[in-house]
Amino acid sequence: MIIDAHAHIFPDKIAEKAVAGIGRFYSELKMNCDGTAESLIKEGEAAGISKFIVQSVATVPVQVESINDFIAGCVRKYPDKFIGFAAMHPDFAEPEKEIERAISLGLKGVKLHPDFQQFAIDDPKAMKIYEIIEGRLPLLIHTGDIRYKYSHPQMLANVLDRFPKLDVIGAHFGGWSEWDNAAKILGGRRLWVDTSSSLYSMSPEHARELIDAFGVENVLFGTDYPMWTAKHELELFNKIPLTEKEREMILHENAEKLLGIA
Repeated sequence: MIIDAHAHIFPDKIAEKAVAGIGRFYSELKMNCDGTAESLIKEGEAAGISKFIVQSVATVPVQVESINDFIAGCVRKYPDKFIGFAAMHPDFAEPEKEIERAISLGLKGVKLHPDFQQFAIDDPKAMKIYEIIEGRLPLLIHTGDIRYKYSHPQMLANVLDRFPKLDVIGAHFGGWSEWDNAAKILGGRRLWVDTSSSLYSMSPEHARELIDAFGVENVLFGTDYPMWTAKHELELFNKIPLTEKEREMILHENAEKLLGIA
């Protein structure tokens, strides 16, 4: 069993445009996949991935409802493969109503991306979202980017202090491009992190140090599809010095525990 805890998918008709947009935002990184649900399943299964946490980012509030309808539709189409997370935006007019609707659609978490959506993680306008989902749904949030301050790890620490029962997955080891700083600020807290878009930039030994900083029981395997393929990410992951038990925890057991799935 392997669960990819971080995958983006888009409707076929806009996938090419969406993937190109991500590529422009992260100009130093190559986009390796087309962003469609079918391709995610095909290339993931070829690498041995069993399930995928799928989501997409609402760059403007008006996209929230349509994204949630799309993600829920994909979950219905592939119920044995997909676990869907809802989109939300800090400027969305009625977040509580839409989160309730997302739950009714069968979505199991919420995704935010402060850099794409241009809000600070600890901005007061985001606090309403955290308040609504605390103790109910996990939050997958992009964290870290040395080019911007929206997603600084310290801002996530501020949120964790205010919402102690909020289940948060800090993407990219809690701090993309500032991994060691993230581990220093966030290590030891009640926080999950994923491995996505990180292993390409560090040695296996460095990855092991980050895993130890956050606790192996709090780390989830993720690919950040369509940026990386599952095959590539698993090859990097399997180089990390881990016991077989630790490997199983990161590949699926921790995600199963967090999401309450068998």
